[in-house]
This record gives sequence, structure tokens and C-alpha cells, in this order.
Amino acid sequence: MKVGILAGGLGTRLAEETETKPKPMVEIGGKPIMWHIMMHYSRYNFNDFVIALGYKAEVIKKYMVDYCSLNSNLTVNLRNGDIKRHGGYQPDWTVDLIDTGIDTNTGGRIKRLVPYMGNETFMLTWGDGVSDINLHELLKFHRSHGKLATLTAVRPPARFGHLDLNGDQISEFSEKPQTREGWINGAFFVLEPEISDYIEGDDTQWEKAPLESLAKDGQLMAYKHNSYWQCMDTLRDKRRLESLWNAGNAPWKTWEEKDASISNGSQGLHRDGTSAHATSSRA
Repeated sequence: MKVGILAGGLGTRLAEETETKPKPMVEIGGKPIMWHIMMHYSRYNFNDFVIALGYKAEVIKKYMVDYCSLNSNLTVNLRNGDIKRHGGYQPDWTVDLIDTGIDTNTGGRIKRLVPYMGNETFMLTWGDGVSDINLHELLKFHRSHGKLATLTAVRPPARFGHLDLNGDQISEFSEKPQTREGWINGAFFVLEPEISDYIEGDDTQWEKAPLESLAKDGQLMAYKHNSYWQCMDTLRDKRRLESLWNAGNAPWKTWEEKDASISNGSQGLHRDGTSAHATSSRA
């Protein structure tokens, strides 16, 4: 099953980071947030990706083309230009990079991706949101109801610190919890190819007419996810994710490390100092 990732938007609310790169290439812990998303899908053995490109598409193309070289030790023969890779972690991914236009809206990008999905059920998400969602359970839910579309419903993170009060006494303070009421669209879709019929063209916004029409026709279902979810809309969101990652407390990190940075040497070390070869991986 293929996984579509929308990675063509401008990311204007992260202008400090997106002047030189597309939003999915903004880094968390030294890796693009899109890499984190792909690692999560790979943890569940979804390794075929179709990425919708737009704004600064060349940055994502270069990253994918150079990925193996940048994440491996290299032997370079300067006399003949031969390059040998050894060591490092090369994920078992196949990645289709599809230019879907600079100004194309979300629905238009999805419609342009559908022909690459093999006329089969496919997954889809945005290139700027992370979660610990169980993707196998999501797919099982989608197959159980037989409708055209499943979206993941999540509890939105609160914008401000949450207080539990006992009179004037604060009994609990949470800096940025998820709200306890209400659901929003958290992406992480499972879709049938027929959803393309609900998208008029490049100017169509997926979150408007297509989803509204699917809901009206009884073809849209919600998979309720009560655990971690966070999008990266602002610089504050980026810093929050970075802080969690650097503290070794990133809830969306569902995979186990196969190999640490090649700068740690051929043995490889995890952030806690243990040998990379002592830990198995399900990614």
C-alpha cells in the first residue's frame, strides 16, 4: 500500500524556516519533519511513498537523491570518481517525487497523486504533522466500514497552559496539553481511489468541498485517536517538538534506532550511549 504525503505548500507561518526550504524539510533533531513521518509509516511496514511537490521542490528532490550518501560512510576514488557507500542506515523505501505545481491546492495535489497509487486503497497525510497513531488499527478500521474515506480525528493541543483549580489553589498545571473536548481533522487518511471524483481540479481545497461532499454522501468516517498528535504550524510548535526530541521524550518516535549518526564511528551509538548494534529495529 502506498502512502501519499503533501509537501508542496508555502508554510508562510514558519517564514523564518521556509524562506530557503519547504515546510516538510524543516528539521527536528537534525532530520526533516517529513523524515520523522516516513519513519513512523515505515515502522508499520508502509515503505512506498508518493510525495506531492510544489514550493521549492528541488530541495526535497536533492535530499532524496543524496540521502544514502549523506547517511553513510563513503570511500571516494578521486582518480576515476567512483564512490562506494558502506555503513549507515538506508531505509527500505521507494519514493515517487511528483511535481504537482506551485499554486495547486491540497485537493488538486491529491487528485494528481491518485494515478500513482496503483488503483488501490492508499494512505495520505500532510508533511508537517507527527503522531503515535497505530497505522495498522487505522487501516483495519477503514476496511471494516467499506466507505471511501477515513480521516483521523484528534484532540487539538491547547494554545495556552491548562489550570485545574480548587478555589484559588492550583491543583494541576499543564503547559500545553491536548484539550479534553472536541475533535479536529488530524489527517492520517486512508482513501479509496474513487475520492478523486470529488475533487474538481487544481484549485480545489481538500478540506472544503471534497470532504464536505464525502460526509454528505455518508462516505467519510472518523478514526478517533486519543493519544499524541502535533502539527508544526508555527515556530513555537517547531521549538516544542525540538525540545521533546532533544530530551529523548518524543511520543511520535515509534521506531527503534538502527544506526546513530555516522559521526559516532563505525559501531554507532544511541543518544543514551548504548551500542546501535545491541538494539533491534522494527522500522
